[in-house]
Amino acid sequence: MERRRLIGLLALGFALPGAAWASEEKKKAGGETYLQIAAITGTTNRGGGRRGVLTVECGLDIPNAKLRERADLMLPRLRAAFVQTVQIYAAGLPPGTPPSPDYLGRTLQRQTDTVLGQSGARLLMGAVLVN
Repeated sequence: MERRRLIGLLALGFALPGAAWASEEKKKAGGETYLQIAAITGTTNRGGGRRGVLTVECGLDIPNAKLRERADLMLPRLRAAFVQTVQIYAAGLPPGTPPSPDYLGRTLQRQTDTVLGQSGARLLMGAVLVN
């Protein structure tokens, strides 16, 4: 009987420090004004009839606190607009042609302004690659 209690206390003792560590707030990447967006992918055709994946990594720099709050709340709509744009672009990309970061940046910036209803959020693109 005493062993069961001891094992229970030991398990509880090991669980508490882990729970405290997991609840710590992680450092925000990119600074206070940066809103990170998970990588966006779209399917494209490669040479020889194979499929490829167009990956776009991006985020938003929003200095205005109210607009940043609004963008954080509208993140699912922003991501949906970005995914739709990247998928349409990737589907029309001819095999062997590199993607155009300039075109993608302009189009995604336009989508950002449309979804948020105003300008003030700046789209920052990290990597655009076809794999």
